[in-house]
Amino acid sequence: MILTVTLNAALDITYRLPRLRPHGTNRVTEVSERPGGKGLNVARVLASLGHRTVATGFAGGGTGEALRALLADTGVTDALVPVGGASRRTVAVVDEAGGDTTQLNEPGPTVSPAEWDVFLGTYRELLDGARAVALCGSLPPGVPVDVYARLTRAARTAGVPVLLDTSGEPLRRGLAARPDLAKPNADELAALTGSTEPLRAARDARRRGAHAVAASLGPDGMLAVTADGAWQAAPPQRIAGNPTGAGDSAVAGLLSGLVEGLPWPERLSRAVALSAATVRAPAAGEFDVATYEELLTRVVVTDHPSAA
Repeated sequence: MILTVTLNAALDITYRLPRLRPHGTNRVTEVSERPGGKGLNVARVLASLGHRTVATGFAGGGTGEALRALLADTGVTDALVPVGGASRRTVAVVDEAGGDTTQLNEPGPTVSPAEWDVFLGTYRELLDGARAVALCGSLPPGVPVDVYARLTRAARTAGVPVLLDTSGEPLRRGLAARPDLAKPNADELAALTGSTEPLRAARDARRRGAHAVAASLGPDGMLAVTADGAWQAAPPQRIAGNPTGAGDSAVAGLLSGLVEGLPWPERLSRAVALSAATVRAPAAGEFDVATYEELLTRVVVTDHPSAA
């Protein structure tokens, strides 16, 4: 099975409206709710691809109950740890006229030391039998900033490959624990390294500890820098829609490719096609299989073997 970790799980709410009017009254035409937070989005996509997936992290309060009820219908095994505080909500407001999305993210519940200890025990048990683990997203209040470094070391001790997808100080510290793959976006990579040139920044991130770096480049696709070479994959054209969850779909593509033993160009093609299909979908973190398969045949991969 594949294990995903979402320490700051959320109830994702998507509002769609014909046109967003700032400072005025907006009539919402469609509302959808999904279990969210990066790792849960990854888990749902992995389940859609046919992989047995277990999701852990924290969930609490009425929001936590709602997201767990929705998660039960996705094929993902729920191993979330209860907390006393209420899980957060994330709201995506989709402007259909402009094609833009406005995102509102709550901070999440405060996690107590006792709740954290319960999670650590659960995590270590779940590593037994996991083929890979994804450590994803922001940290709720009360969780140590070096948590991803700790979880990475525990997974590596258990012989489980680790994908790290976070930002800021948790990313910097997590890289030092040598994850198998880090998946920042271009802005996160620039903030980490000080370089706005993706190839140079990805190489810098590898030197900081990651065995491989796959950087999301938004409409330009994804760049991977590994010990064996570097590749960039791009969608066939600019994709308009709701980008919420697109990066998480890319993570699912990379993670599924890892456990299936696919070569890097195929992993990147899958990640970019899943990401683009998610942008096109009406609800956050969803994708249409036919759209994904059609895009997969048209992703363009460029080889840069000398850049690793």
